[in-house]
Amino acid sequence: MIPRYTAKEMAAIWSPETKFRIWFEIEAHAADAQAKLGVIPAEAAATVWEKAGEAEFNVDRIDEIERETKHDVIAFLTHLAEIVGSQARFVHQGMTSSDVLDTCFNVQLVRAADLLITDLDALLAALKERAIEHKHTLTIGRSHGIHAEPTTFGVKLAQAYAEFGRCRQRMMFARSEVATCAISGAVGTFANIDPSVEAHVASAMGLTAEPVSTQVIPRDRHAMYFSVLGVIASSVERLATEIRHLQRTEVLEAEEYFSSGQKGSSAMPHKRNPVLTENLTGLARLVRSTVTPALENVALWHERDISHSSVERGIGPDATVHLDFALRRLTGVITNLVVYPENMQKNLDRLGGLVHSQRVLLALTQAGVSREDAYSLVQRNAMPVWRGEGNFLELLKADTDVTAAVPVAELEALFDVAYHTRHVDTIFERVFG
Repeated sequence: MIPRYTAKEMAAIWSPETKFRIWFEIEAHAADAQAKLGVIPAEAAATVWEKAGEAEFNVDRIDEIERETKHDVIAFLTHLAEIVGSQARFVHQGMTSSDVLDTCFNVQLVRAADLLITDLDALLAALKERAIEHKHTLTIGRSHGIHAEPTTFGVKLAQAYAEFGRCRQRMMFARSEVATCAISGAVGTFANIDPSVEAHVASAMGLTAEPVSTQVIPRDRHAMYFSVLGVIASSVERLATEIRHLQRTEVLEAEEYFSSGQKGSSAMPHKRNPVLTENLTGLARLVRSTVTPALENVALWHERDISHSSVERGIGPDATVHLDFALRRLTGVITNLVVYPENMQKNLDRLGGLVHSQRVLLALTQAGVSREDAYSLVQRNAMPVWRGEGNFLELLKADTDVTAAVPVAELEALFDVAYHTRHVDTIFERVFG
């Protein structure tokens, strides 16, 4: 995790202190369940909570032990015994390391998902506010980067709102997909631990019991989780790329807020660069880079191996930290986005009315002209305008082949820009209700 791109709330989830606290809770809850079954003395389970329930585990000490044991869970259990005393011998009864590691990892992923859902809620609120603000702000829609037909800037933002609404739904599903617990012992058969222990730990940790864990929780769940993070990152990049294009000097319909004292370039003092959205594009690439390793983690050997372990120690923190930061940054970009309606209108008018070509084409066909002939009539008047030679409406009026089918008054009516935005209310109703 790079501090530059790390929010403290998400970083805390992946800290060693948090990890060892979760490990302790898993072991202590399991001890409670074992005590109820009579497998271990009730006073042993009580002592674990009494001695270590409020303890701060010494990360350096655990690391020191691990350097000798070469095993992280054993190192933790050894340190726990140093705190709890002789009753610690009843901890981890019938359990295996993966019971602790996998359950902990899922707890961390669930907590990370909760933060990401909160981030998405904030972004959705910002998008909704700006979409309503610019519901009727006319702008040119583009396909292939080329002027197409009029739309509104509010519709652009409504699209983003709908997309991130789907992202939120996917994140909720990914959260539920990964919220499982495994306390099933070696190769997942419960031979040395009763299934009720797993049920108890799952309930205490806010999880559900994994139906079949085979000693490890199946990694298809995690593959789904990280794939969803990748999709959300792609949606972040989509919106960031739109803003970057709109900020180009030749367009300048919207731009990132440029604060007082901010500098855009070490060489050129005039520069106002889209650095935040460029940063978001890069962060999206980092998040997506975790998807393929997560997919490859699904195919483990037999009941288990640990080829997934080193991968997850990296991608768990990296993907969630980077996406958390990206969503927070994008929310700030949208909230503070500077919009230039006058430039939008200027660009809308730039092609001399060519953006109404489809309406003319349709009017000609409705007047009885074949589609092929209508297309040729419209195109022969459009191409000079494309080259900067005249006004589209005036050229059409002067074309007797056109006016023979569509009278001048009807032609003029076809150039009413309000025609293109007459269903904006319908779109907003669909998106916002």
